[in-house]
Amino acid sequence: MEQTQIRTTRLGSTGLEITCIGFGAWAIGGSGYEFGWGAQNDEESVAAIHRALELGVNWIDTAAVYGFGRSERVVGRALEGLSERPYVFTKASLLDGGGRVVHNLKRDSLRREAEASLERLGVDAIDLYQIHWPIPNEDIEEGWAAFAELQAEGLVRHIGVSNFNVEQLRRIQSIAPVETLQPQYSLVAREVEREILPFAEAEGIGVIVYSPMGSGLLTGAMTRERIESLPDDDWRKQSDRFREPQLSEHLALVGRLATVAEQRDTTPGAVAVAWTLLNPAVDGAIVGFRRPDQVDPILAAASLELSDKDMAEIEGRSR
Repeated sequence: MEQTQIRTTRLGSTGLEITCIGFGAWAIGGSGYEFGWGAQNDEESVAAIHRALELGVNWIDTAAVYGFGRSERVVGRALEGLSERPYVFTKASLLDGGGRVVHNLKRDSLRREAEASLERLGVDAIDLYQIHWPIPNEDIEEGWAAFAELQAEGLVRHIGVSNFNVEQLRRIQSIAPVETLQPQYSLVAREVEREILPFAEAEGIGVIVYSPMGSGLLTGAMTRERIESLPDDDWRKQSDRFREPQLSEHLALVGRLATVAEQRDTTPGAVAVAWTLLNPAVDGAIVGFRRPDQVDPILAAASLELSDKDMAEIEGRSR
């Protein structure tokens, strides 16, 4: 099948032209750790990646911690033999502490992580390397200096951070420019609208947002029954967002997304993703796919332009 034209945008000052939707590889890390998504079939993961690339998506975002290396290995498998590979973004600073996540921003640890990620992914350089979490807070300068070293050596092409606040971004900017930021952003996680997104836009920092569908909550497929039947090793089962009192409010929001989706002949998930892309600070949205059949309906978000009427409906202002 021929590639479709997905809208592209320049990612901050990196010079990378990225599609407005990227493939998120968190869920394909599967289970076996505290932020796992339950059982996952690697063949389906590879097929999902190939389907997204076939439809024109040109970047994948993963992390060493997703399945403690499993996600990166699967991405590496999917990239084998491709005549033209997508941009590969990954993250460091979270380690395996016996199934629990341990944070480490020490230089030597990050260098070991970079080398291991390069090997698992099967690439000669990581296109964008990101500090996953600013923890421990007192080590972010050391961690960022290590990232600048990796970039100077050519092991990584661009460097960015995830989950940093404005004060932390300011602290590390004097060491090396922050090229990109990856915050959580969706209709159920809007905190970054206040300070972080305006700061990134003003500073020319590229922004790719994660969980634009609220980790599956806004897809339209997440019912009370489905949440109840999630496997115990799916982290969402313990999340406040998927429980009362928040759940009723979120399901009402999904109902409004479904109304707009029906009028626009698309899916609630696509509407939720398109909503995040309307923010002028946002360059791209990371969307997680676990099976190839999930790809096409959500990629519709790439060309979906929401009207003022749609926005009023989504935000509950139309009544």
